[in-house]
Amino acid sequence: MDYTYDDIAKMIDHSLLNPTLTTTALEEGCQLALQYNVASVCIMPYALKRCSEILAGSTVRPSTTIGFPHGGHTTALKVAEAEQSLADGGQELDMVVNISKVLSGDWDYVQSDIGAVIEVVHAAGQKVKVIFENCYLNDEQKIRLCDICGQLGADWVKTSTGYGTGGATIDDLKLMRAHSPAEVQVKAAGGVRDLDKLLEVRALGVTRVGATRTAEMLDECKRRLG
Repeated sequence: MDYTYDDIAKMIDHSLLNPTLTTTALEEGCQLALQYNVASVCIMPYALKRCSEILAGSTVRPSTTIGFPHGGHTTALKVAEAEQSLADGGQELDMVVNISKVLSGDWDYVQSDIGAVIEVVHAAGQKVKVIFENCYLNDEQKIRLCDICGQLGADWVKTSTGYGTGGATIDDLKLMRAHSPAEVQVKAAGGVRDLDKLLEVRALGVTRVGATRTAEMLDECKRRLG
């Protein structure tokens, strides 16, 4: 095996974004993330403060979403969401681009919108993942977003919210890795449901995956590693 348990666990952002999850389920999800020592918990914004408290003292990072799931919030609201999330202990914020503006070709708006969030988050010493929602975009639009995110110093480019019409595809991951600077990482979200898929995307240069089947994947990882 060319990986350790920690290599795999620290690729996983344990996703707790389903709107039907109860407060109890969210807290249990944070405990599961601690148990498996994943990279982060990506939780509904209202629960981020409690998530931060549960994860305090661990290497599991509290994270949440900005402009989720469709990216249509005003830039001012995205910035306010980011500021609130930072105040609540967020260390990695997953923001959705304005999909409507991407499809409209209003690239100045798109760059300004992403840049405003990155600026406030980086000023606080934390990180940003920029969600494209590739299922709605063509390759030219995806490449343009990679260029913009590279210029702005985004920490990750991310395929999807998991709530669009499709998730991460191998072709999209290859394209995003090829058109992003080396310092911009790639996150796959939507469709990584078992260890074999995680290993497949890892081989493409993906460093994070959004996952709900965290326990199953990491139990299988432990089994294979003996």
